[in-house]
Amino acid sequence: MKDVLDEIIAYKRVEVARFKELLSEHEIHQRVEAMLGTPVASLRASLLASESGIISEFKRKSPSKGWIKEDGRADEIPLSYQQNGAAAISILTDEKYFGGSDAFIEVARQSGVTVPVLYKNFVIDEYQLFQARLCGASAVLLIAADLALAECRALLCTAHELQLEVLLELHDEWELDYADLEPDVLGVNNRNLGTFITDVQNSFRMASWLPTDACKVSESGISHPQTVCDLRRAGFHGFLIGESFMKSSAPGMALKAFIAEMEDRGLAGLSDRLIVTPET
Repeated sequence: MKDVLDEIIAYKRVEVARFKELLSEHEIHQRVEAMLGTPVASLRASLLASESGIISEFKRKSPSKGWIKEDGRADEIPLSYQQNGAAAISILTDEKYFGGSDAFIEVARQSGVTVPVLYKNFVIDEYQLFQARLCGASAVLLIAADLALAECRALLCTAHELQLEVLLELHDEWELDYADLEPDVLGVNNRNLGTFITDVQNSFRMASWLPTDACKVSESGISHPQTVCDLRRAGFHGFLIGESFMKSSAPGMALKAFIAEMEDRGLAGLSDRLIVTPET
């Protein structure tokens, strides 16, 4: 089977080189430096304070499923997520594979979004961190699977210099050395980025190996409030949910219904209860 991640990263290197031709590194540095000092909403703090912990994702397309919501509007859906209880919002900015754009974050901010926004892309070059800060993101995703440990450390340091928090994503146990970098938020992707096969049990499998004091997020494959409950009991604070909401006619209302079901079942705010792993 073709490794999708390798294909994406190869294209990303070409894409970043093109971006640098359109807006020089010197120019983007100057623009971002002028922004430094402006308060940035904290993803970590928002997740730790939230009863639901839901990071609602604005994702119009995926490599495995094609278009999910081709006409999804960045000036409507992210704000609706905020209005209906999202602790934070993830916005895909990769264009070729996910139908995204940096402009979607700018538009979301202009529409009134004030909660933390995660810049969701395949970051391989510090130039992309400047892009994230410039468009209004609060945090940036770094993926262990596509970065050497030293590269990841350097990007994390640069992100912090730009007042961006980092969600560092792991998938397998052999990536646990990356957790020693002490990112602001530690994520476990339930989707294998090589095959795009998703299994939420990956978060439960990884849970006992993660630092107990880390702010932890489970990503992908979450479609039911009971899963959130079980993940909370396994030590997770945040839950990134995209397709379950985006495939509905009204993503914000789908989020509202999801949270309401959590509350009806008494599933919200369970992070301090006994940690158990559900039977498989």
